[in-house]
Amino acid sequence: MKTIGIYVHVPFCLAKCVYCDFVSYRYKEESAERYLLALDREIRLWSKKLRDTAVKSIYVGGGTPTCVGGEGLRRPLRALRKHFSVLPGAEVTVEVNPGTLTAGLLEILRHEGVNRLSVGMQTADDKLLRFLGRGHAPGDVAATMRTARSTGFDNVNLDLIFGVPGQDLSCWERTLGVAVALEPDHLSAYSLEIHPRTPLGAAAAAGSVVPCPEEEELLMYLRAIEFLAAHGYEHYEISNFTRPGKESRHNRLYWEGEPYLGLGPAAHSYLNGCRWSNTADLDSYCKNLERQRLPVSEEVPLTEEDEMAEAMFMGLRLIEGVSCTRFEARFGRKAEVIFAKKIKGLVAQGLLRREGDRLRLTRKALPVANVVFRAFV
Repeated sequence: MKTIGIYVHVPFCLAKCVYCDFVSYRYKEESAERYLLALDREIRLWSKKLRDTAVKSIYVGGGTPTCVGGEGLRRPLRALRKHFSVLPGAEVTVEVNPGTLTAGLLEILRHEGVNRLSVGMQTADDKLLRFLGRGHAPGDVAATMRTARSTGFDNVNLDLIFGVPGQDLSCWERTLGVAVALEPDHLSAYSLEIHPRTPLGAAAAAGSVVPCPEEEELLMYLRAIEFLAAHGYEHYEISNFTRPGKESRHNRLYWEGEPYLGLGPAAHSYLNGCRWSNTADLDSYCKNLERQRLPVSEEVPLTEEDEMAEAMFMGLRLIEGVSCTRFEARFGRKAEVIFAKKIKGLVAQGLLRREGDRLRLTRKALPVANVVFRAFV
């Protein structure tokens, strides 16, 4: 039986952060109810198409999934287990924002099989939280962690952002210290991207906000690697750090080129050598499903060359790198032969190295990994 991961996009927020370019809408009860009915139809339609498929991971992201409340989240979680074969022990993650949680909501999630939380901490600095448009205060993160632990969650991730305008290295170090003191099982640390079609992007273009200097951002990234290693967290992917046994199994699907199904507006899928995305427009998404039609807006069949390239630049996100044996088993061809010239050039630049069975990024390459990835596109 084939196995897949399932991603569910919940496209609602109480307020949109100034840097966010994900598809989301301001929460309204009637919109959320229409979406949940449409999502149930989408789950049913796909379950009929994927009868001989088991689900090894579920990830509910957004947006702010907890906007729809415990009862709202219960509905798709139950529908997925009813209509799909969800494997025993499957990793089931829900993204949560501090300040939106109650013990009652978390108890519902636990009852519905959720066994991993991803908490949007971002920073421990109150001024930066306000600048980013986050709806919580620093103390809410600690309260969220206490509530999560008291309701039985033993796998909790904290999301952090560095390279925020106005943030310096000492500020970032304080955030790392506060985060580690909360004893999460996993940490994700991402550099802030300033997207043009966001309020932050408009402010940067107008000159009213000065982006963090690249040199300072680099120091923050390298400091995170050192600091988290010193506190027992393994750096296993460019932006991710884990305690033993707590890697994100769902995200690993993406990095290792395994199939996944995306549900909800703007969700992306990769199945049977094809990629596609759902329509991003909430009304269009709901109308399609009200007519019993899948809301697919863009479909891209991949050639074998496309898939081999993706296997390289996605696999190289992992600190352990790409297994040459696994690559050959999947494609019947050797990565060292197909990409011989590119690999040789990257090795000569000190960005790539061969270590046993694996091709992996060097430490020098980690901050400029996109240079390596572009070589395989």
